[in-house]
Amino acid sequence: MSAAAPFSRNLPRLGRFEWLMGLYGENFTRLTRMFQPQALAEGSYLSRVPDGLDLRVEVLAQHAYTVELRLSYLMIDARTGQPDPSAYVRLYRDARQAEATHCYVGRHWQDVLGLRPSVQALVGHRLRMNGFLNKWLDYLEGQGHGPHTLSDMDPSPAEKKNAACA
Repeated sequence: MSAAAPFSRNLPRLGRFEWLMGLYGENFTRLTRMFQPQALAEGSYLSRVPDGLDLRVEVLAQHAYTVELRLSYLMIDARTGQPDPSAYVRLYRDARQAEATHCYVGRHWQDVLGLRPSVQALVGHRLRMNGFLNKWLDYLEGQGHGPHTLSDMDPSPAEKKNAACA
């Protein structure tokens, strides 16, 4: 039985690809409701809630039809020095989809799937990543994260200039 079999059992009439596209749509809705990333400038933002972990929302790039993001807690993997857990997300404005392109939880996709994964393995992996993102966004929303909890982590250009002159 494949690792993605529970998804198939829960939705017998939907194929795995349709289920994945549904997750992308739901992730878009959650992300835009919570953080409105399409309206944020490139940079790092911190979302703080009482009794919760601080969340870093990084807008890596704003393009005409996409926004590239990384969501992570301020925890660092001791072995690699990378934020862990974290999810890289590509938000498609026109298609109203948000896809977790990769998640870092101690390993990279090549370590998990190998260099030439089958289509079934790749779709299953994308289902797991986007299912993880969906559940994480649901949890974050339940904790109270939202546009009102975001603050800019990057100093303004004037602050950068003053820091360089100090």
